[in-house]
Amino acid sequence: MGSESSRVMRIAGVLLAAGQSSRITSGHHKLLAEFDGLPLVRRSAETMLRSGLSSVLVVTGHRSTEIECAIDDLPLSVVFNDRFSSGMGTSLGCGFRHESLNGCAGALIMLADMPMVTEQHINQLIATFRMLDGRQVVRGASKGKAGHPVVIPVTFFERLKQLEGDEGAKVILQDTGVETLLVDLGHAALIDVDTPDAVRSAGGLLKN
Repeated sequence: MGSESSRVMRIAGVLLAAGQSSRITSGHHKLLAEFDGLPLVRRSAETMLRSGLSSVLVVTGHRSTEIECAIDDLPLSVVFNDRFSSGMGTSLGCGFRHESLNGCAGALIMLADMPMVTEQHINQLIATFRMLDGRQVVRGASKGKAGHPVVIPVTFFERLKQLEGDEGAKVILQDTGVETLLVDLGHAALIDVDTPDAVRSAGGLLKN
């Protein structure tokens, strides 16, 4: 694939924001924690919007009204996963069935609770995916340890649409034996904020 077709290779963004924040037991929601004055879910969505992704889709579930309120003025799509309590697989399936992914060569999956991921990190993954002609999985990593975000080729979309329960994309990728290229993004690829201490350590403030 030449440089001209690489420029038009569309890669959608799927932001997973449906989880129940179950390890934060104080009644707070980690995605509503404020980082630099912004709810984390909005910070993550804005990071994706500043990158080279062709579109951004946010999958909501738990406390969806508040999550959607935090991002309702942003130029993105939102889909509600009414089966979010069954696990991440249902959110992936819900996201990959959305029309915003139609015609894309790949999709970048990002977890909404990773505050250290920047648009530069996302663009690094996109550039690598395009360099590989969109034929391999490209995954953020730190010192050889796989993390997030992950860019998935279109050839896997149909199988991802069928995910159920708490299955992740890893199940499909392991089954097919597809080659995955790890791109070192530093600690950002591994830092999520699943506990109150993790939120505070990353510079966040639990609000709601």
